[in-house]
Amino acid sequence: MSVALLWVVSPCDVSNGTGFLVSVREGNRIFDSSGRRNLACNERIKRGGGKQRWSFGSCLGGAQTGSGRKFSVRSAIVATPAGEMMMSSEQMVYDVVLRQAALVKRQLRSTDELDVKKDIPIPGTLGLLSEAYDRCSEVCAEYAKTFYLGTMLMTPERRKAIWAIYVWCRRTDELVDGPNASHITPAALDRWEDRLEDVFSGRPFDMLDAALSDTVSKFPVDIQPFRDMIEGMRMDLRKSRYRNFDELYLYCYYVAGTVGLMSVPIMGIAPESKATTESVYNAALALGIANQLTNILRDVGEDARRGRVYLPQDELAQAGLSDEDIFSGRVTDKWRIFMKKQIQRARKFFDEAEKGVTELSAASRWPVLASLLLYRRILDEIEANDYNNFTKRAYVSKPKKLIALPIAYAKSLVPSTRT
Repeated sequence: MSVALLWVVSPCDVSNGTGFLVSVREGNRIFDSSGRRNLACNERIKRGGGKQRWSFGSCLGGAQTGSGRKFSVRSAIVATPAGEMMMSSEQMVYDVVLRQAALVKRQLRSTDELDVKKDIPIPGTLGLLSEAYDRCSEVCAEYAKTFYLGTMLMTPERRKAIWAIYVWCRRTDELVDGPNASHITPAALDRWEDRLEDVFSGRPFDMLDAALSDTVSKFPVDIQPFRDMIEGMRMDLRKSRYRNFDELYLYCYYVAGTVGLMSVPIMGIAPESKATTESVYNAALALGIANQLTNILRDVGEDARRGRVYLPQDELAQAGLSDEDIFSGRVTDKWRIFMKKQIQRARKFFDEAEKGVTELSAASRWPVLASLLLYRRILDEIEANDYNNFTKRAYVSKPKKLIALPIAYAKSLVPSTRT
């Protein structure tokens, strides 16, 4: 399953890829005090197959930020069959959002000139570092054309940092979805995580690692979302069914929502924005979840042929459906009703995400809006195919993409108005 790599990838630029990049300011780099603890605490969720990776706003209910702004966190505490009480996935993810927002909350909001740390002129290294970023640029240009085009609107420091993060996400996804995926073991992912620790400690293994290592030395990029994405790859090695949306939500966070949190410090909130830092993170997460849910709905048939079902089992049962109905690939009235509800949920996440895009710095809005509009249109195409996502792959045609891009650009010119 391809991770929803980044926010501006168009639906056909990267195999199953997309995601979201929002931004807030820079500042001193701060590491998560939780060490290697993963988001799911002590529960390691098992998996068996891959799927594309990348919510909330109105879906989250009852928590409050320091500013007093309320966020809804649905089913924050849930009961297990044994009667034990535990946090829902949404609450766990929201707690991560609050921790990440705290990294930049004390910093001033970003301006057009990003005040990043300057390169230290160590003899013989700057040329290699420039070559490393050039290589990241080439990878982005080759595999994510719309994404790459959008980065051209950013400042040089921002776009180099985004290229480095994109490449790391893509390499991580390739571990479980690439040509050597059948040989990847949990131990291999453990070694990849150890290598990540070295990157954040200034000990890169190769040229592409060096670009990321330089990026995290300049921006307050926290390591935890990177660890959580690797945890999503572990899920993709063991888990092929999701009992309910709570489980699926956590998976979508791991493989897609993490990208937004990684990228938040790189971009920038509009100086005139009155939105809280947490709400901008929430919008990033919402777009990631929306994109990932769209990937899942688009690829039902493809995943079924690999023995994977990325749909809530309890909701399938409530609709009178089962895995067998999916494997048979028949579009029935029950399936249409089920799909309408799944599409409705994804659109709500897109709507919540769009509210936050206007809070981004002007240079960041266009690529994010382009990603949002293009991916949301995949849901329209699923409907146009009469909900046949078994044998028909929904995609946005080139003419429709060309129409969407100037619309996204026009929307990006609207200044922040939220208070």
